[in-house]
Amino acid sequence: MRKPIIAGNWKMNMTASHAVFFLQFLEEELRYIGEDVEVVVCPPFTDLRSAATVIEADNFNIGLGAQDMYWEEKGAFTGEISPLMLNDLRVSYVIIGHSERRNFFGETNVTVNKKVKAAIAHHLKPIICVGESLDEHNRGETLDIAQTQLVEGLKGVAIKKADDLVVAYEPIWAIGTGRNATPAEANDAARHIRTVLGSIFSSDLAGKIRIQYGGSVNPDNISAIMKESDIDGALVGGASLDVADFTRIIKYNK
Repeated sequence: MRKPIIAGNWKMNMTASHAVFFLQFLEEELRYIGEDVEVVVCPPFTDLRSAATVIEADNFNIGLGAQDMYWEEKGAFTGEISPLMLNDLRVSYVIIGHSERRNFFGETNVTVNKKVKAAIAHHLKPIICVGESLDEHNRGETLDIAQTQLVEGLKGVAIKKADDLVVAYEPIWAIGTGRNATPAEANDAARHIRTVLGSIFSSDLAGKIRIQYGGSVNPDNISAIMKESDIDGALVGGASLDVADFTRIIKYNK
C-alpha cells in the first residue's frame, strides 16, 4: 500500500508570523488525524525557519518542504537557496519543476534534472512536477508531455527506495483556474506516469512511488480524486492557505 501524501504549496503567500499562527491552528485541527496520511507544508523560503521551529517545538507530525532550490551547494548565485541551506533548516521535501517555475523563471527539463540529482544527493525528497498546457491538452499531448518531462528530468537519477521521490501531475491549465482534470483524466495521466517510471527504474519500484494530482484541488473534489487507483495524494495550492479547507482535504477519508 502506498501511503497518501497531501502537500500544501503556499507559493508566495504568508509571512513568517502568519506561518506560525497557521501551523499552530493546523496542529489543533490535526491532533487526532492518525498516521494514515502524510502531511507536508511548503512555505516560502523566508518562513522555513519559523515553520521548522513550530514543528519541532510541538513535535508536530508534519513534513516541511521548500518550493524550489538551486543545485549547487554554495557560490556566487545571488538570490538562490542551496540544498545545504535546506538541510540546515531540517527540510525534508522540495518541489522541483513546478509549472510556475517553468513558465515564469525559465526552468527546463535540464535544470529540473540537476535539481533532482542535487536533492537526492543531499537527502531531500523531490516532488517533481509534470504537466501540460491548455494547448497541449487540447491537442491530445498530455501523456507525451508528462513522459518527456519525466524521462529528461530523471535522466541519470538513482533512487534507493520509493519514498525518495514523489511525482505530481499538475496540468498547467488547471492550476489556479478553478478548473480541474476529471478524476478519470488525472488517473489516466498518473497511470501513464507510473508506466514511464517503470521504464526508468523498475516496475516494482514504480508501483511504490507516490503520484499526486495538483490543479484546483479543493475540499469538494478531493474524495473523488483520491478514489482513483493510481493517485496517491494531492499537491494543493490555494486551498492550502486556509486552515479549514486544508484540514478538510487532509481528512478526505474521514
